[in-house]
Formats: sequence, structure tokens, C-alpha cells
Amino acid sequence: MQKDILSQLLGLIPKDSGMELPPKVFLDMGGTFIGYEEGKSLTARFPNKNKYMNPFRLMQGGIITAAIDNTISPLSYIVAPPSITKEIRTTYKRPVKESDVFIDVVATLVEKSLSEIILKAEVLNEKGKLVATAVAKAAILRNVRKQLV
Repeated sequence: MQKDILSQLLGLIPKDSGMELPPKVFLDMGGTFIGYEEGKSLTARFPNKNKYMNPFRLMQGGIITAAIDNTISPLSYIVAPPSITKEIRTTYKRPVKESDVFIDVVATLVEKSLSEIILKAEVLNEKGKLVATAVAKAAILRNVRKQLV
């Protein structure tokens, strides 16, 4: 399924964009795309690695936010012109325990304009319980925006 979704995503990105999908950090985190709803949402799964644990043996919040960014960014590339994340607000609901094997991040398009795109994300543990939510804003790159007007 991962290769089918990745192939579909790659087909939606302009060939001359200069973007690399998935980014190296996505691969380094062991991410896989597990769901895509055209123009609306993208779901990725990330393993819970031992090196992501804080001193309390819980997944570090920054890793959770990195997983969010690694899911919302590819979605943003296929639903709008190229953009860069300028803000992510993450709210943590419950910890990701050492015993949790993975987390799933579901990114959804909320709104887009000529200058920015707004996305939201939900992070779920392997039991389907909500771990965190996020809202992200990404600025559409100016040289691309000028081409649209």
C-alpha cells in the first residue's frame, strides 16, 4: 500500500518543483504512508523507536511534532503550490508509552489561499486513542505565488 500511495503522491507533484518526496527525515523516522484521500487527507505511520524516549520512557513531544510535520508537509505539496511550514501548534492529550509500537498521523486540509495553507493533524496511538492534535500554517513560496496571479 505504501508504494501505491507514494506513487500516487509523486504523480501529483510538478516534476520541476525541486521537491524530494518523501523527505530524508521522513525515511529516517521510518515513516510509511498508509492512507490518502484525494485532495483532503494523508495518513502516515511512524514506529515508536527507543531513541525517541524522554527520561520518563515516553515519546518526546518534539518527535511527535516532527511526525506531524512529516505528514502535513507532503499533503500540503499535493493540495497547493509549494510551501514551507511557518507555524505548528501542537496540543498533547496523552503520552506515547514505550510499549506503544507506532503512532499514526492523520493530516487534513482545512483552508488554502494564494498566500497560505492551513492544515490540521490528529495523532493516534496503536489503540486508536488520541495522543495529540495540531494546527499548522504554511506560507506559499512567493516566486510560486507570483506565477499564479
